[in-house]
Amino acid sequence: MEEVTLNAAENSARKKRLYSAVQPTNALTIGNYIGAIRNMVAMQDEYDCLFAIANMHAITVRQVPAELRKNTLAMLALYMACGLSPERCTLYVQSHVPCHAELAWVLNTFTYVGEMERMTQFKDKSAKHADNINMGLMDYPVLMAADILLYNADVVPVGVDQRQHLEITRDIAVRFNNIYSPTFVVPEGVYPKVGAKVGDLLDPTKKMSKSSENTAGTVFMSDDKDTVIRKFRRAVTDSDSEVRYNPEEKPGVSNLLSIYTAFSGKSIEEAEREFAGRGYGDFKLAVGEVVADRLAPVQKEQARLLADKEYLNSVLKEGAARAYKIASGTLSKVYRKIGFYQL
Repeated sequence: MEEVTLNAAENSARKKRLYSAVQPTNALTIGNYIGAIRNMVAMQDEYDCLFAIANMHAITVRQVPAELRKNTLAMLALYMACGLSPERCTLYVQSHVPCHAELAWVLNTFTYVGEMERMTQFKDKSAKHADNINMGLMDYPVLMAADILLYNADVVPVGVDQRQHLEITRDIAVRFNNIYSPTFVVPEGVYPKVGAKVGDLLDPTKKMSKSSENTAGTVFMSDDKDTVIRKFRRAVTDSDSEVRYNPEEKPGVSNLLSIYTAFSGKSIEEAEREFAGRGYGDFKLAVGEVVADRLAPVQKEQARLLADKEYLNSVLKEGAARAYKIASGTLSKVYRKIGFYQL
């Protein structure tokens, strides 16, 4: 129990620091839960964790201001409903710590245009938002580098689509350190384990995404039980009838097995034995039910927390104060090294 009750300052002296930031949206999927949130909850006792709600990153794509504000609180409440505790980690909103933008400007001068133009995500987002290819969209990885390097994070959880961004963060840190002497910790990536990637229920070869054109294959954390069951009943399987894990030959069934094990806590082997000799209809219904039953208490707790805005604001104020104390120290060091005159 000692691990749980240590405050952030004590943790930082004895644990490696972990940093993660997610854009605020009220449309997080079960893929986000399995691949990110669930791991964050598990890591908050192993590391000194800072979890940011990345609203500055969010505005690279046009946002409705009222929705962005609403979704920021909704994400905090969802994090906490899933098990992230402000007593065990630092929860804060990115824009509440101005050091992020300030360090990003400095790091821009250590980043080359060609490096940004090669970023796969920039190319993808430019194609999706051809009417708004703004500099923020291109500069996104530099702000991400500032996010991470401000806190001298030792480790960063990253998915496949963010590996390039972590590599450019490492490159920028090494480049700065080589010019001005060691300043930044060069972070390592913590990559999701097998089963972290959740496929679309209608096309399991594609990642389940909140931005899919057809949301029938996407299960959102906010979906009610009837909706969850309906989506799983329509999930694609194959012409066989055996519930067996083989992503190459049976991508649909394997995807459902991964989801089932993530939400039930059972192993793949246990799940295969459980559904041996049973049809796909029973299998899909069971997956839907275990997911819906797991989401229900999370949704209830999120609603309870959202009803207490004063408490959520206090969590964010405390989190911002903790984050700023670390970030401002790093920024001051950077300013001194590059020659900025400071009062």
